[in-house]
Amino acid sequence: MYVRQFMTSQVFTVGPEESIADTMALMREKKINRMPVIEKGKLVGFVTDGDLREVSPSPATTLSIFELNYLIAKTPIREVAVKKVVTCHPDTKIEDAALLMREHEVGGLPVIDEGKLVGIITGSDILDAFLDIMGFRSPGERVVIETKDETGVILDLASTIKKFDVNIASFAVYHLRDNQVQILARLQGEQVAEVEAALKEKGYRLGK
Repeated sequence: MYVRQFMTSQVFTVGPEESIADTMALMREKKINRMPVIEKGKLVGFVTDGDLREVSPSPATTLSIFELNYLIAKTPIREVAVKKVVTCHPDTKIEDAALLMREHEVGGLPVIDEGKLVGIITGSDILDAFLDIMGFRSPGERVVIETKDETGVILDLASTIKKFDVNIASFAVYHLRDNQVQILARLQGEQVAEVEAALKEKGYRLGK
């Protein structure tokens, strides 16, 4: 699974000379919370609604409402945008993109291909990928299988499930302590109950 499968290709951008006020208004209008800063077709910065809130005057300020409006209207985005932007490529693996976000504590990555901005991927997109991997959106019955982490387990499970003409819509493995694994499967077919009974007979522990 790659970034290109989950990124948003239609990206709203802002120029470095745009004001804080205009950028905030655009974010509200488009219902987004981060924007790449583009100058002459090149990515030169990245700004989030959090960045804008940090530089907006607080209620405790001694400035008048007119001074506040003037400040927000005249301050360009280049003054507040992050200059060293963490980016990724469309062919970056989705887990590597998630790791980049985690390591750099950012909620989104501009996607760059041959020097051009081609998309943006956010934490919400990563969550969508996770839900797809876990089969949350797939039809079928959720079955949790706990067993030892040993060679041949996956083959045995697949062989048992196949005997009942049941399809495996998704399969995810989570490693527990003491050499145990928890396998989350989403099964499609009319004999899921029979599959569960057969797996229990083989000594597998099942849950939902």
